[in-house]
Amino acid sequence: MAKVVTFGELMLRLAPNGYYRFFQNDQMQATFGGGEANVAVSLANYDLESVYVTKLPKHAIGQAAVDSLRYFGVDTSRVVRGGDRVGIYFLEKGASQRGSVCIYDRAHSAIAEAKPEDFDWNSIFEGADWFHFTGITPALGGNMVEICKQACIAAKARGVKISCDLNYRGKLWTRAEAREAMTALCQYVDVCISNEEDAKDVFGIEAENTDIYGGKLNHDGYKSVAKQLMDKFSFEKVAITLRTSISASDNDWAGMLYDGENYCFSKSYHLHIVDRVGGGDSFGGGLIYALLSGKSSQQAIEFAVAASALKHSVEGDYNRVSVAEVEKLAGGDGSGRVQR
Repeated sequence: MAKVVTFGELMLRLAPNGYYRFFQNDQMQATFGGGEANVAVSLANYDLESVYVTKLPKHAIGQAAVDSLRYFGVDTSRVVRGGDRVGIYFLEKGASQRGSVCIYDRAHSAIAEAKPEDFDWNSIFEGADWFHFTGITPALGGNMVEICKQACIAAKARGVKISCDLNYRGKLWTRAEAREAMTALCQYVDVCISNEEDAKDVFGIEAENTDIYGGKLNHDGYKSVAKQLMDKFSFEKVAITLRTSISASDNDWAGMLYDGENYCFSKSYHLHIVDRVGGGDSFGGGLIYALLSGKSSQQAIEFAVAASALKHSVEGDYNRVSVAEVEKLAGGDGSGRVQR
């Protein structure tokens, strides 16, 4: 069984019921999520050894966050306990032409104030095959860029493959800050995951003749983006998610994987969205699983996109689907018929 380590912030998610606006009534749903934690849950659901690393307070809310991962079988033994705050994000889910709204309350969270000595990376990566982080984690400030760098150096020393989802978040840092930090960190990355906007926001690389809001995606433009990323950092593979936003409720969804020789495009899915948060993370988890399973580039991108398509039908950050469900959709059965 392959062992995958992920590292990032696990947050408390507070959201109005259904598609209510903030405080349209006096109720909020409380769940947990976060980029790398979402990937860890997907991998545990696919029966891989999934290890999640973060720092959380040693109080009831911090423990509830840990327990949310344990429920799925994620190994939380490397979670460092300390600090005072669990980061929070407030989510108002959009519908039709009203977009979703995300408000962060994560300053001074336990992980944001972590120190390099909190993490024994040589021990953490013992027996590991893969390490995954996102551009959100170094954006948290404090020592996080240095901690991510130390993690990457330790992973490389042990021959561990490294994947990174660029995941630019303008509410956490500037484009200039992101470019400086991610240019340094991407020197260690083997598999880069991006979307229509991240490559542009972080590295100034963009697809030509593409309008993600008007429904026009130019495949040749994304081939160029993938090649430019690979040429810049010598990645082994570059994966790009392709989302056409028709409205907050309806998107078209596909992906591309470039392996240095072949540009593999997945089939496209029309999604009627229940919850899109974690969609990119489920793509990353599906891609990691597929590559570790020895799937071809075409098979890997089909699996990753199908996994993410299913996530858009699942409430909450975590993707609650199995390999069999993903492979069924990737194989062409997207009818949604009742299973009896």
